[in-house]
Amino acid sequence: MTENEIRQKVISTATKYLGSNENDGSHKKFIDRYNSFQPLPRNHRMTYSTAWCATFVSAIAIECGLTDIFPIECGCGYLIAAFKKLGRWREDENYIPKAGDVIFYDWNDGKDFATTDNLGSPEHVGLVTGVSGSVISVIEGNKADAVAFRMVTVNGRYIRGYGLPDYASKATPAVNPAPKPKSIPKCPYAEPRKDLRRGSSGNGVRWVQWHLNKTGAKLRVDGYFGTLTQAAVLRFQKTKKLVQDGIVGTKTRAALKRAVK
Repeated sequence: MTENEIRQKVISTATKYLGSNENDGSHKKFIDRYNSFQPLPRNHRMTYSTAWCATFVSAIAIECGLTDIFPIECGCGYLIAAFKKLGRWREDENYIPKAGDVIFYDWNDGKDFATTDNLGSPEHVGLVTGVSGSVISVIEGNKADAVAFRMVTVNGRYIRGYGLPDYASKATPAVNPAPKPKSIPKCPYAEPRKDLRRGSSGNGVRWVQWHLNKTGAKLRVDGYFGTLTQAAVLRFQKTKKLVQDGIVGTKTRAALKRAVK
């Protein structure tokens, strides 16, 4: 898979859970998947009543089999620390993210957010699904107790920073498809079994004219060995260093067949 395909796999996995929520208990599958991961980070098990935004993001990484590049944690602060440990933390609110990047929020970000770097404690996290212009689309777990979308802007208020899983390291080189074998044109006429010369006629002459046309001649395939066909035969024999007698015998027929393969 290419890097982009891996990123899209993460997003499609997350978006299929859109609408899962606490009210009907459908959020429990994320808690269960997280708790089944071994070794469990800090040996800390989640409960169904605990805030589960980081757990949702981690559960998606577990389901996609990306835990070697995507740190697993159930707390936002711990998840940032894990990204920093991997060298995959982006402390830049002006960063334009890609699908599959992890965005963190701090609801206490100041009113001067556009000119300052928010260094507060993270309180929420989601997965970037795409960017259009300056608008970032994010899917989050535990947004109003459900899996839902949020729209934010680049360098917008509340952005804490980004975790960047190294998707490129999981990509496999693109394999170019094997070239299709070159098709050999098939002559609709039977190969003649006797020598042909000026004045000959029939399908055997058509076979000769068809092959000569494949080598660049522009003959009318009419089955008559006239002056034009003879001239084309002589040119072909000269090109192939054959005896230039204008007669299509065994050697000239063999050369014509080789010329169109």
